[in-house]
Amino acid sequence: MFFSVNRKCMFAVFAAGCICAVGCGTAARQTPAETAGKEEDQMLDYDKVRKKYDILVRELIEKQITITTMESCTSGQIASLLTDTEGASAIMKGAFVTYSNEAKIRQGVPAEVIDRYGVYSKETASEMARVCRDFYGTDIGIGVTGSFGNTDPNNPDSVPGKVYFAIATGEQTEGYDCKVPPQPTRLAYKLYMADIIADELIRKIKK
Repeated sequence: MFFSVNRKCMFAVFAAGCICAVGCGTAARQTPAETAGKEEDQMLDYDKVRKKYDILVRELIEKQITITTMESCTSGQIASLLTDTEGASAIMKGAFVTYSNEAKIRQGVPAEVIDRYGVYSKETASEMARVCRDFYGTDIGIGVTGSFGNTDPNNPDSVPGKVYFAIATGEQTEGYDCKVPPQPTRLAYKLYMADIIADELIRKIKK
């Protein structure tokens, strides 16, 4: 086992390929007055994440690695960032936004996995990643599920700020979980997770 640390989360990586969060950074909740006037900073964050995805996509194109996503809480944000770079059609054929349990099941996520582990779990995220990878026949599949700033009334396992994602490749599927600190907007929550996922993807393709 070894530890991989970044500014947001710390993951313990086991030989079996399962990655479990053992500690995540948190931030104090800000009041509306404290978050007011920070739109410019948010735009800078958006540009930063877009530049990171531009680097990622160019690397995928160069190495001819194809990718797809099945997203819930991020609502297609990752797919959108992946396709912001010219030429992305060479590595991205399509993607899913499965915002409900029913949508996930209709696309092939086993209902028994959701029933047993909950829709908000590494197991469900892993199935989402595998299903979208297999559907489009890509080298990489990404699954993302979780709750951002509020509790989901339709799912009792909902924990605000707890997000699970998985990356499925030809060799293995790795599941991750992370605690997302409070953010000023829904877009900020999505970009926070998109940034974390980009870091993991870049790490993987540079191996």
